[in-house]
Formats: sequence, C-alpha cells, structure tokens
Amino acid sequence: MASEPQSTLAPSPAPAEASSIEVVSLSAEAERAIRCGAALIDRSDRGKLALSGDAAAECLNGQVTQDVTKIEPGCGAYATFLTTKGQMLGDVRIVRTADTFELDTERVSLQALFDALRVGVLGHDAELHKRTIQRGLISLIGPRAKVVAQVEDLGGCEFRNAPFTVDGVPAHVIVTDVGVDILCEAELTEQIIASLKARGAVGISPAEAEVVRLERGRPRYGVELGERTMPQEAGLNDRAVSFTKGCYVGQETVARLFYRGSPNKVLRGLRFAQPPSGDGTVKFGEKAVGEVKLVAESPRVGMVALALLRVAAEPGSTVHCGGAEATVVELPFVRDDRALACCKDSSAPPQDQA
Repeated sequence: MASEPQSTLAPSPAPAEASSIEVVSLSAEAERAIRCGAALIDRSDRGKLALSGDAAAECLNGQVTQDVTKIEPGCGAYATFLTTKGQMLGDVRIVRTADTFELDTERVSLQALFDALRVGVLGHDAELHKRTIQRGLISLIGPRAKVVAQVEDLGGCEFRNAPFTVDGVPAHVIVTDVGVDILCEAELTEQIIASLKARGAVGISPAEAEVVRLERGRPRYGVELGERTMPQEAGLNDRAVSFTKGCYVGQETVARLFYRGSPNKVLRGLRFAQPPSGDGTVKFGEKAVGEVKLVAESPRVGMVALALLRVAAEPGSTVHCGGAEATVVELPFVRDDRALACCKDSSAPPQDQA
C-alpha cells in the first residue's frame, strides 16, 4: 500500500534543453574544511522515500538495477530506476535499516520513482511512504567528518549505516564516499546542525560541494545524466547494476547492451584551458558531441567538467565548449581520498591529476 502523494513534494521542473554553463568554485574557508576538516551541507531538499513491510525487498528488487535482496540491515547500495527501454528515470541511494529501506534521490526524479514504486507495491505486503518533508538530511564532507559526527568506529565502506545520537538527539548516520550523511526527523535538523558546527563543522553551500563531486567524476541525475541516459553510458554498471539478479524493469535492454553492444556515448572528463561561458554545447570539429551544464573551478585539478560525449571524442581529443578549448580525459580527475587530502600549502599546484 502506498501513502497518498503530497502535492508539496512535486519534483522541480525538468531543466530546459538549451542550457547555459554554470561555474562553481570554492571559497578559501570551504576549501580548508573539505580538505582538512569537516564541511557541512544541508541537503534536506533531496527527495526521500521509504519502503516497509515483509515484501519490501521483493518489490524494490523488481524496480531497480541493483540486487536489493543481498543488502543486509546496516548496509546499502546505489541503483538506478529504468524505463522499459533501459533509460534512466533516476538514480537512488538505498539504505537498509532494521525495519525499512530508506531511499534518497534528486528532486527532479522523485515523482517518477514514487510512481514506479507505487505500482510495484500493489498486491504485496509492502508500504511506500514519502519522506521528503518529514526527514532532514545533512552531509559532512572531509577527513574529519566521522570525528565531528563522533562515529569513528563505524565501518569505512560506503552505505554502512546505524542509528546514533548527536548530543542526545536521535538520528541515523550513513557512510558516504566523502564523509557521512545524517538522516533525522525534519524538526530536529537545525538542532543537529548547530551541534555539529559547535564541534567544528563548517557550513558550505551545495554549489561548493559540487566541486568535490566533479573532481571525483561522479555524475548527477538532472545535470550530466537525464531521462535518455543508459547506465552503461554513464559508467554506472559497476556501481549500480547487477547482471545476476532476477527480472527488473529495463533489464533486457541493459543486458543486451552490456553483452552484445557498445554505447554511443560515454561519460568523460573535460579539462578547460580557460573558463567557458554561455552555450554548453560540446563540439568536436564541427559536430556537436555532448553538453556541459556545470563546470568546477577546482584548486586541485583546475577548470573541469563532466559530460556524456559521443565515442568519437576519445580521451586526448580537443573539443570546444562555451567559447573555450578543452581536452577530453578519462575519469576520475582524482582517485581515492586525494580530493579530501589536507594540503599544507593551498596555493600549491595540482599534483597527480590522473
């Protein structure tokens, strides 16, 4: 059974097809917090859903690309929702707690995912809930994220999660690739944020957090990815797709592309010689091969972006976008934890950018 949709939770409008490039950068304070401390972002506006009931795993497993049946309580996974043609409806983080599956996604894909799950729970012992208004979500990014959250003993693997408290306030902590996230009741969000800042967390903007995401080469639905994207094009097969589980929506197309074909587009990095602006169309020679919506001015790796490009624009190729020249490169721009490594001299040039 599904909770009734709430009109106040309607997703943001889909971005217009013609886009203008946005450039994001880091303040000195944000840079120091991300590399050496703990940066805090309130991400409560992300879409949030929950599934409960004895058949919750079965229902979710039939809708997503990941094998949900293998997720134990206290663990989680990253997955995508697909159309029957294998194109993305959205992506989602799945966190299994003691009695529910907690999901969070981009607001632009929230309604589509809710609608898919609402159909999936029909006739099953499972209940679907919208949690966007009811739950707060706080991210801590940086090498001291666990220290500030006081969860140093929590396992280091991404998606590991557990109930905990922040100065006596109940919440749920989730390990991320760059720190930890904290899920809480919405009315407790500001109280928890105040406690974390008192422990040394430094508030930064969501735009500043995007710099870290781009450095690490992780695409975002609604920015680099959209409703025509297939997981293999975005390099998501290893992270988000199971090829051994049972049937799910879009499986046939995904499997056929993986075993018998090759994508026409591939997620690549772009390294710009100078800041681009205006039209985000990426051109290889005279041909349009992709689009850029967001560029990061990173102190570590320079002016960079992610884009789904036609395979003709191979790594090493020179392309043009927004009036600027860029080199196509393999991803990520930084590996492992180097995006968060503390640099004693913040003015030092980028190190290994492979």
